[in-house]
Amino acid sequence: MTTSTRLRAGDAAVTVVSNTASVTDWSQRYFGSWWNAATEPGAGSGGGSCVHADVDQNAVDSIAMAVASRQHRAVVYAKATTFVTDDEEDTILAVSPAQRIAYRSEPDTGQFTVTGPDPHEVALAAARLAREAIRGQLLAAGWAVVHASAVVRDGQAVLAFGDKGAGKTTTALLLARAGWELLANDRVFARATPSGTAVFPWPAAAVGLGLLDSLGWYDRARTRLQAGEQLHPTQDQRVTDALLAGSREPLWEKDGHRELKAQVFPDQFLGWFGLRLATSGHAARLLFPRVHPTADPALVEADRGLDDRDFMSGATEDRYPDIFGLARGLDPGGQPDARTQLARGLGAVPHSHFVLGHDAAANGDFLSSVVDAST
Repeated sequence: MTTSTRLRAGDAAVTVVSNTASVTDWSQRYFGSWWNAATEPGAGSGGGSCVHADVDQNAVDSIAMAVASRQHRAVVYAKATTFVTDDEEDTILAVSPAQRIAYRSEPDTGQFTVTGPDPHEVALAAARLAREAIRGQLLAAGWAVVHASAVVRDGQAVLAFGDKGAGKTTTALLLARAGWELLANDRVFARATPSGTAVFPWPAAAVGLGLLDSLGWYDRARTRLQAGEQLHPTQDQRVTDALLAGSREPLWEKDGHRELKAQVFPDQFLGWFGLRLATSGHAARLLFPRVHPTADPALVEADRGLDDRDFMSGATEDRYPDIFGLARGLDPGGQPDARTQLARGLGAVPHSHFVLGHDAAANGDFLSSVVDAST
């Protein structure tokens, strides 16, 4: 039976349709309430953009032959070598031999196809296409992607900015633990509107092992994993192994620049950690944290404002280059005018700069006092 999952973020919408229920079930879980995912039987997409994701080896072979017979290029997409070609009808064909996945993209009509023999790989690829299709629609509508965490209460959003390791995720999760709704812990969609700066979540979340431990969530996560539950499968196996072994030390890529983190499904924030999730809000305050291990949490004087490093861009999105035309030729971080207007709007929102220590309880009390006094 064919099933479909409809995803919505504001006015952007994409439907994932498949001949295999586990594929659409995956999209529903991956996007969850963040993008209002709803799965129901039926083959139709209800109009608009659609990702057709079928488990079918013959279709893979057909597309692979078409790619091989034409001039094509090799691109690393989702960590796998993918061969891509454009035909004369503005249709993009691609095949990833290692993943046994084939793609067909018609960006002008909003119709996309992903196929392969492995339901799991098809589900992952379909979710990537759906996510990037939603992003493309939002970029065209004037949204930009900013590198920030965010929580929401009564429609008012508090956004935390800062360099890598500054404490953005810590700030958001501590406030969420104190009763705020978690919108995002790494990046958000944002757009300047007449009523203020609107924000939507980016549907992904990751938490480092050290932060899991300091928040008191490490043992909960480990117990769930030992009982057979799973975190997001894109998570590095070293993180899973560390959790199962009881290791609480942060893990890093070989270059030492990127921390390996637990990748959390949206429903796990509620089921494992008791947090509620938000789907939208309007920016009411900007926070600029900085972590110092021996510090007592306190407000500090600083002139740090928004700049280019706070906006996502093509250079920061190199894991998923836009080989399928889903961004419609726009920078993955947003159009220049949208970014300029957004920076102006967020610049007018009250700012707070502060330092956090390594005492999670003290940090939480301090953050609650800061936002409660200002929102």
